Amino acid sequence: MKKFLRPLRLAACLLVLVSAGTTTASAKIIVVKFIGGFQKAVNEANPGDTVLVTNGQYTTGTDIVISRAGTADKPILVMAETVGQVEMTGLGGISLASGAKYVIISGFKFTHSASRARSLPGSSFCRWTRNIFENEGAGEDLSIAGSDHEIDHNTFQNKKSMGRYLAIRGEGKQIAERLWIHHNYFYNFEFQGGPNGAEAFQFGLSGFSMSKSNSIVEYNLFEECHGENELISVKASAVTLRYNTIRNCKAQFTLRHGNFCQVYGNYFHNTPGLRIFGDDHLVHSNYFEVCPIGINIGNGDGEVADGAALTCHDRPDRVMIAFNTIISAKAPIALPARNNGLGATAITVAYNIIRGGGPAASIAGPYTNPVWEGNIVFNAESKGDMPDGTFTMNDPKLGRGQSATIHLLPGSAAIDALPAPKGKKAVNKYAAIATDMDGQPRTLPLDAGADEVSKAPVTAKILDPKDVGVGAP
Repeated sequence: MKKFLRPLRLAACLLVLVSAGTTTASAKIIVVKFIGGFQKAVNEANPGDTVLVTNGQYTTGTDIVISRAGTADKPILVMAETVGQVEMTGLGGISLASGAKYVIISGFKFTHSASRARSLPGSSFCRWTRNIFENEGAGEDLSIAGSDHEIDHNTFQNKKSMGRYLAIRGEGKQIAERLWIHHNYFYNFEFQGGPNGAEAFQFGLSGFSMSKSNSIVEYNLFEECHGENELISVKASAVTLRYNTIRNCKAQFTLRHGNFCQVYGNYFHNTPGLRIFGDDHLVHSNYFEVCPIGINIGNGDGEVADGAALTCHDRPDRVMIAFNTIISAKAPIALPARNNGLGATAITVAYNIIRGGGPAASIAGPYTNPVWEGNIVFNAESKGDMPDGTFTMNDPKLGRGQSATIHLLPGSAAIDALPAPKGKKAVNKYAAIATDMDGQPRTLPLDAGADEVSKAPVTAKILDPKDVGVGAP
């Protein structure tokens, strides 16, 4: 994905601080010292300008609305003097309206009413970076409906009401496109008692679910979030979610509506794992440890391709679940029961490692034309419903070593589990699985499970708070 906005040089901006309206050779810096001057400042900003808000608390009665446009080389920067030391409180927030383009919002602490920090339809190529969101009342802390935005290194924390930390929307039936959401910290979302509408991160709605986003969600950390039963809810198509860490959350990562999503290289620790609805997803190289459920294949109650409502639990079809590692899960791979459920069709479960925990597979619904092969089961309670001949019970020899996660050790039966296909017409049907949980490339012969033994640089790992949010490098 194109990284359309370069990292900020905040220190450099402060060094060239000048009085309001004073111009330099390249651009001007407009200094805001009171709330009454904020809207006027952004209205006057031109490409390359900086609107610098001095430290303090600013109480809003209405939104600060930005519709100005910078350029790729000269974005408009709206920034706090010191990260976290400019608090926006009151009834309004910052709204990037239609026409806002190449605008960067950086360094603020938002404690104003919820649902007032927004990128609206028609905004594009804007960035929210190194902000703290701790809004008041029910609603979303940040919502994005425009396309080509970047949301990075923000901290979303201490939510006590209904709504979402981050909600992705769109316009008409089209979800926002080409978003890049990375290195954010989602922390401490209190349980709201059971109703829907309290996901930490919701990507889309049912009405957007058949539209493709072609967005990337990566290197985000979720901890202590339990607004409702869904933690991450994807209701869109063609979204890639990779190298995220979900730890000590009581809510589930769910592909709820939509097709063609990729979920790989994610780390699940002490969470209810991943639940899947919809078609043609690729789920690989994920790492699950001490989870109640590893991978939950949804039991559909409708088939959108046959005309069922978009709000149904769309029957999973043609989903590939391969090369994952599941350690000490009570239900490593499961398809639960549902009254009159349609089950799932043409699901591939291949070259996964299941070590310890409950029955390796629990299939309680219709399961038509499945493909099972190459799985390794060791020290689980039983094979459960995993078909004979589709797994081995060899010790995969997993160990922690210097890492916080468990990797393959020398001599593991998982190494080179999938040999290179032979013959001129041979096809590697797992060619789409190109990286492992460490971000290292996979090359034939492939190793089973989430880890590919490699000497290539490690580019992903289980994340800690120091790796994400406003304080990360």
